[in-house]
Amino acid sequence: MAVGGDGVTRLMDLKIDFAFKQLFGKVGNEPILLAFLNAALQSTQEKRIMSVEILNPEMQREHMEDKASVLDIHARTEQGEHINIEIQLANKFDMEKRTLYYWSRIYSAQMQKGKPYTELSKTITMNIINFHYLPQTERYHTTFHLYEDHETFVLTDMLEVHFMEMPKLMEKWRQGTVNPHENALVRWLLLLEANDHEEIRKELEAIAMKDPVMKQAFEEWEDMSRDMKKWAEYESRRKAILDEMAAVIEARDRGFAEGREEGRAVGREEGRAEGRAEGRAEGLAEGERQKAIEIAREMLAEGDSPERVARLTKLSLEEIEKLKQQLH
Repeated sequence: MAVGGDGVTRLMDLKIDFAFKQLFGKVGNEPILLAFLNAALQSTQEKRIMSVEILNPEMQREHMEDKASVLDIHARTEQGEHINIEIQLANKFDMEKRTLYYWSRIYSAQMQKGKPYTELSKTITMNIINFHYLPQTERYHTTFHLYEDHETFVLTDMLEVHFMEMPKLMEKWRQGTVNPHENALVRWLLLLEANDHEEIRKELEAIAMKDPVMKQAFEEWEDMSRDMKKWAEYESRRKAILDEMAAVIEARDRGFAEGREEGRAVGREEGRAEGRAEGRAEGLAEGERQKAIEIAREMLAEGDSPERVARLTKLSLEEIEKLKQQLH
């Protein structure tokens, strides 16, 4: 159900791709998607996107049940530009290759037999990620194009890739160096965190009093969270994603273990890294509880709040606080 025992409506976590797509990728919610896209593209008044068509509004059942899949949003602007947006919680260490693969699929799918290449339109991919990705910069929003190596002039603007790193944004929000009243992209990205941070939610609700599109977003978010059928689908999808996160963590730790054994065999220093991995693994129970603790550690390491970690993993806040202390 979408209503808690205290009668207060529980809201879907918008960082779960099902909920994100319900809000930004649903037919009828184009104004919300438009506002986000213009903010992300930092569009000037002259170059603002005026209309957008959502090309994949449906939720494919096979994708819902596939733990490794991502429910993305594919849209086309009035200028014919194609934009793909996806949100990811776990770092699978394949982000750049995955991004280029999806970009190439969308770009090449525009081509029809007998049509000239000149009819291909600009294709943009946007990745909202809940983990640190680019250590080369502290900026939470980065944009990439095709440039010449030495003189850095653009070959073509047909390819554009965006990364939006939520942990970096949250660090800046805590430091008070970003302002949702002044920056529209900050506003929309912080909306994804509003379910976990009451201070953010209240600030955005105040902004929504003067911003009709943000007000529409809040109303739609509440409506879809009250829908019992959608809530059941959301919970199913959330569990699948958390299971996938656990599998990623398990594979990573297994790699650490193999590295330790190899390091011991050749007398190298890798054994120390595995020792740390073993320390993280100590005290873990079997089964679902083990998965929950592994996921909690990963989320805390990526900067998620203890409240959010507790809500997603179903561990107690006291347990989460103890895990957090162990990371320091």
